[in-house]
Amino acid sequence: MGMLRAWFLEYFRSLKRPDVEEWADLFLFRPLAFLLVKAIYRTSLTPNQLSVFSMVLGVAAGILLGTGGPAAAVVVVVLLFLSVVVDCADGQLARLKKNGTHMGRVVDGAIDYVVGAAMYLGLGFGFASALDNPVRGWLLVAAAAASNIIHSVVFDYYRNRYLAYVHGVSSAQTDDRNAFRREYVELGRRGGQELRRKFIRLYLAYIAFQMKISRDPMTLGPVEPEIFRKTNRLAMRLWTFLGSSTQAVLLMIALLGGRLLLYYWAMIVVLNGMMFALFLGQAAVDLKVRSLAAEASK
Repeated sequence: MGMLRAWFLEYFRSLKRPDVEEWADLFLFRPLAFLLVKAIYRTSLTPNQLSVFSMVLGVAAGILLGTGGPAAAVVVVVLLFLSVVVDCADGQLARLKKNGTHMGRVVDGAIDYVVGAAMYLGLGFGFASALDNPVRGWLLVAAAAASNIIHSVVFDYYRNRYLAYVHGVSSAQTDDRNAFRREYVELGRRGGQELRRKFIRLYLAYIAFQMKISRDPMTLGPVEPEIFRKTNRLAMRLWTFLGSSTQAVLLMIALLGGRLLLYYWAMIVVLNGMMFALFLGQAAVDLKVRSLAAEASK
């Protein structure tokens, strides 16, 4: 029992914040990732190496999805499942070993985009091209991909807002920007490593673009953490269903069931409908937060 309790506590230390984790991650992918981390903890494997391995698995799944046909669905699902598990493991390993870096977060984020692009291109070439009307198929793929991007942006915004108010955690994006600005200046002062400097400049431009299209998470002004937590707990849990791991589970189920049209219906209609309903619900929650904060400040 003592060892089990120790593992349980260590597992929770490997998480970012359980209250903003997707349920698919919290109860499926991250527990399996934690077992992988325990197995490789004493090896020389690094979080970045796990990130790259996750990318290889995800890209292989996308290629097979585009070329293997329906018969390859099971293998595609296995590869995608393992890709998500390994993608979770890189951050958990970094947190337990305390060897995470700003560049590691950049690599992890970039790899997520690469895997996502590979999967949707695989869907396009494997699903859309097989339809009597390929144009209609590609439009469905494009709409699902656009929905995925929008869901990710919205989920990240509300997650960052919750973390800022409840846990006092600044945006990792802001931390990265400040760290890379300092490194960019230092590299310019020392000279050399021009390729890394160009990469940092490109990444800083990307962050600037992201911050222009998103709002400051502290839009409600000063609010007591406990007030925000109590009023937003349910809303935050519902926002997590727009996360990428949940959507990956939907895709795996659709592939195994041979019902990809249900995946598109879920992404384009169900989750977008849920997102707009959550916007309305969140507006009511924010009004309540403002009211409670005003009462507390009297």
